[in-house]
Amino acid sequence: MTMQNLKDLYFDQLQDLWSANTQALDATAALGRAATDKNLSEALIAGVNGLQDGIQKIEEICNRHGIKPSEEHCLGMQGLVDEAKAHAIDADITDDDVRDAVIITQYQRMVHYGIAGYGCVVAFANRLGEDGDAAILQACLDDTYGGDRTMTDIATGGINKAAA
Repeated sequence: MTMQNLKDLYFDQLQDLWSANTQALDATAALGRAATDKNLSEALIAGVNGLQDGIQKIEEICNRHGIKPSEEHCLGMQGLVDEAKAHAIDADITDDDVRDAVIITQYQRMVHYGIAGYGCVVAFANRLGEDGDAAILQACLDDTYGGDRTMTDIATGGINKAAA
């Protein structure tokens, strides 16, 4: 896609965010299966549900604008997913608490990428006067921030201490 204006950039970033969420979906599910802490596992399941919801909302926005979300592949999230696989899912970690701490680390890296993506598209939608889009995307951003806070609470609430 040739970008000539903010609307082109907005559409490009919606597609990139859709790709990022789609890639993060399978990785988050795998992290949830690898987690041993019940609260962590449940939080990751909630993360999967949030990602599915975000994917659906981005698809709806793209469809309203006549663009296909699947026309972009997010290399940034691909790298983060590869890191999650290497350092948490497929890693040789013998201590369950350490594995859970690594899972949180890798998941939060993916979440922070999502926060950046949602923050940008919210700002673009607001500037473009796409108030309906902005409200939907802001809700996704708020949910993503909530997931990040939950992970921090789980980590500092006991997992990091147990892993030490």
